[in-house]
Amino acid sequence: MFDIGTDPEAFEAFYRRHVRMVTGFVARRVLDPQLVDDLTTEVFLAAIETADRYRARRGDEAAWLVGIARNVLAAERRRSARQLDKDRRAGGRRPLDPDDIERLEERIDAERAARHLMAAIADLPDGLRAVLELVDVDGLSVVEAAAVLKIRPGTARVRLHRARRLLTPATVTLEEAS
Repeated sequence: MFDIGTDPEAFEAFYRRHVRMVTGFVARRVLDPQLVDDLTTEVFLAAIETADRYRARRGDEAAWLVGIARNVLAAERRRSARQLDKDRRAGGRRPLDPDDIERLEERIDAERAARHLMAAIADLPDGLRAVLELVDVDGLSVVEAAAVLKIRPGTARVRLHRARRLLTPATVTLEEAS
């Protein structure tokens, strides 16, 4: 059974398996190393809190974490849109040491190409862009992306096809930007 919420050793193994993927997902969308670290931590805390709701038949652990990460990022954007007090936000952060900052800056730099692609597809309709991001940028299967977005796999396939068709030849691809 999925016991990361109750077994520290199971959580540690789970964390080690997925931390790079989650950090990359966040780093493609956030430029501040401190915030990348904070949001990555929030994703894993949410995973612990909701571990009892994980269902393997709806997607693997990585797809489940991407869904959580999308929710965490959306919540952060809502908080930022309401212009939270900077002192209050900074007060809950643990100071990063120089090695942590360097590691996260390297990760942010490594995700530069994906950010270029995400900027190129920003004008796509939300539903099309979301499927394209999850499949072509984040590497999920169409079925996993459908689970994250809570849509049918057939709907995800159609949206992915439409999104790819709408992209112009001038659109930066992940391979070209690397």
